[in-house]
Amino acid sequence: MKTEQSTHSDVEAIARTILEAFNKHYRIFLGITQKARERFINQDWQADRVASGERIHLYSLRVNEAVSALNKSFNLEAIDKSVWKDVKLMYVNMLYEHRQPELAETFYNSVFTLSFTHRYYNNDNIFVRPALSTKYLTGDYPVYKSYYPTKETLGSMVNDILDSFDIGLPFVNQSRDAQYLTDQLQSILKITGQYSDAYQVQVLTPLLYRNKAAYIIGRVLNDTTYHPFAIPVLHDDEESGVYADALLTDDGDITNLFSFARAYFMVDTDTPSAVVNFLLKIMPYKTAADLYTAIGLGKQGKTEFYRDFLDHLKHSTDQLMVTKGTLGMVMTVFTLPSYPFVFKVINDKFAPPKTVTHRIVKEKYQLVKMHDRVGRLADTLEFSHVALPLKRFSDELLANIKERIPSSIKIEGENLIIRHLYIERRLEPLNLYVDDANDKQLEEAMIEYGNAIKELAVANVFPGDLLLKNFGVTSHCRVIFYDYDEIELMEDCNFRKIPKPQNMQQIMASEPWYSIDQKDVFPEEFLTFVSSRPDRRALFKKHHGDLLDVDYWKTVQERIRQGKYADVFPYAQEVRFKNIYSEVLKSDNTA
Repeated sequence: MKTEQSTHSDVEAIARTILEAFNKHYRIFLGITQKARERFINQDWQADRVASGERIHLYSLRVNEAVSALNKSFNLEAIDKSVWKDVKLMYVNMLYEHRQPELAETFYNSVFTLSFTHRYYNNDNIFVRPALSTKYLTGDYPVYKSYYPTKETLGSMVNDILDSFDIGLPFVNQSRDAQYLTDQLQSILKITGQYSDAYQVQVLTPLLYRNKAAYIIGRVLNDTTYHPFAIPVLHDDEESGVYADALLTDDGDITNLFSFARAYFMVDTDTPSAVVNFLLKIMPYKTAADLYTAIGLGKQGKTEFYRDFLDHLKHSTDQLMVTKGTLGMVMTVFTLPSYPFVFKVINDKFAPPKTVTHRIVKEKYQLVKMHDRVGRLADTLEFSHVALPLKRFSDELLANIKERIPSSIKIEGENLIIRHLYIERRLEPLNLYVDDANDKQLEEAMIEYGNAIKELAVANVFPGDLLLKNFGVTSHCRVIFYDYDEIELMEDCNFRKIPKPQNMQQIMASEPWYSIDQKDVFPEEFLTFVSSRPDRRALFKKHHGDLLDVDYWKTVQERIRQGKYADVFPYAQEVRFKNIYSEVLKSDNTA
């Protein structure tokens, strides 16, 4: 393709090649997603985990495929830069009436930047800002259905909602579930006041599948006030069918359901922006980046995040600085105080006793990305060749990164370029949190710390390094693990008791006298990670003494090896109908 003689047909061919590659990508993505219903019906949880991993890998495969197709047909390096402006304009025209224009723009950016050895920053040839609005974008069918109940028809409305979903299995006792939901829905009505003509219940058309549940997501609207709700639908272990497990209305439960520490939902929709816009109305404290990521569209989540971050930089003046807490031996971590995230870069060298490599650290982060995080592992956004304004780096941070990560940075004009970067939600380090905690907060923190370890264990994850500094505390006082360089799968660990010494020499030895393999874990030693303070150790033993017993770990490990994964609920146990209506259920069972 000649530089100066690029024709209209050449421009159109390049744009069409990229768009067809995206369309293929989303078609395959949606195909994997749509099979979530079948996997739910068959309770094929292992297949669901495999499918989640396939979706994550899918994007880079299709981008590479598109770049190969372009290189095969066109001499990209010889094309004049001005031609790419025409390609971009042609691409925008092709997106008219497209159902996923925002995703297609992001795909275009990925293809363009991968096609050239030189990296472009804020370039006119890519979609730094969206070219098309998705605010009112809809598909052939509305993304949500509206209901207008009265006091007399509330119960029948709930039944209509349950009937509207083709779950593929019958409700074991739909009349009972509908009654429970109706009773609990009344609590929302008390908040919204008297019924009025403006009163609506709006329910998302697609189900949201994740792990062992299918979620019905809705919102109650009275005038301009939205009240969210979610109905988790689970399999009945005793009968062939499903049941409604709860009506989630608490902001904490809704937030936790869409937490950055959870696995991604499977949502069958050809207009993901409409789903995100619906969710934003009931979770205004979430961002579009959060919600695109939550429904499995991580690349769009990254795009939305980066746009938001660039906008924040323009409207703020504070400087990037070293995060508070202990300096990491594996990662250099910094933050912008006015922005709720941390930026993590792998150190050039690791101080003893760390023996990992750069490759291993990246593999650990990828393992977390692919795994079920059960609300206890922070998700990360991974970026390459990120340009940040040099003037926004504090002197202390600049000196720190020049010393710890010189091979990962370079300065170009007014920008500092970071070769490889992870971004996570900023959390209060648990070790700092407990230092400032009162007695009640301390005990709750120790309970949460142990709960985090246990829930990770049943999800086949052993954190490796259990020091408090590797855990963080959210604004809802939930403890989450975020240091992944020593993370292991439970099934790969070798849990052992410390051998009893046989003689005085062994008793007096300053180093372990017995052999220790890399995957050996000694639960008896866990208290040393908790604290040297007796009060904290006592609280841990009081609530989680079983974690110090090697038999506890072997039992969990054996269940995992048998393919038996315990349930980890993303909402409070107190709101489950089986707990609220325990006496009614007992009478139902004896009737």
